[in-house]
Amino acid sequence: MSPSHFLRLPWRSALLAALTGLLLWGLAPRAAHAEYGDVVINNYSDAAGMRPVVFPHWFHRVRFRCKVCHADLGFQFKAGGNQINMLKIIDGQFCGACHNGELAWSAENCNLCHSGKPGTATQVHESTLQKLTAAAPAMLAASAPKAAAPAPAAPAPAKK
Repeated sequence: MSPSHFLRLPWRSALLAALTGLLLWGLAPRAAHAEYGDVVINNYSDAAGMRPVVFPHWFHRVRFRCKVCHADLGFQFKAGGNQINMLKIIDGQFCGACHNGELAWSAENCNLCHSGKPGTATQVHESTLQKLTAAAPAMLAASAPKAAAPAPAAPAPAKK
């Protein structure tokens, strides 16, 4: 093939197709998972046959001050501390204050929030408190006084 052959290829179309493919690949849904500091909310999800909600706390925290959610919207400072349900969200309470289809996606996009592993308890994912409370039973067991080992049994009398 001569070098001039490559100049005749529809390189613009190929480049456009490659860029479109990359864009679509980037927009494809990914398996969501909780990251450090995310809040997993499973107050009602399992019972309703839905996956637990994974709330990306730090994603929101870098955009808003604490008071926006915890004072203005009424979120308690405790994972699972609020009785949030879909009726309240659709009514504009809690998450629904922003996730209304105008400021952020609406409640009809279930899998964007309900993306946790079924059966996961309500928690701050991999929080320091979670690690400390999980380690506490092991630390208590390690620091508990050891029971004295039983004395060896006396040898049986020799038969004559």
